[in-house]
Amino acid sequence: MAKGGQTPRDPASPRMQAAWKLKDSGDVVAARREAERILADTPEPEDKAQAEELLRRATTPPALYGFAALSAFILVLLVVLAATRY
Repeated sequence: MAKGGQTPRDPASPRMQAAWKLKDSGDVVAARREAERILADTPEPEDKAQAEELLRRATTPPALYGFAALSAFILVLLVVLAATRY
């Protein structure tokens, strides 16, 4: 597979090529929808692998939500500590 953020050299089908073009142009939501449609239509093995790869690349990593929650907690803690001191 290609490195993150790069379209594979040989998209398996025209539908998959269109989905990668959507992602590369910045329309991630439409690219995800197209990949989900491809997966719903009993695709070829190559299409299935590329659609799953596109969905994996276009999904926010779950760890990011944990870091955001931790940051928010630390910010609230610091504000509370500052407020109780003064």
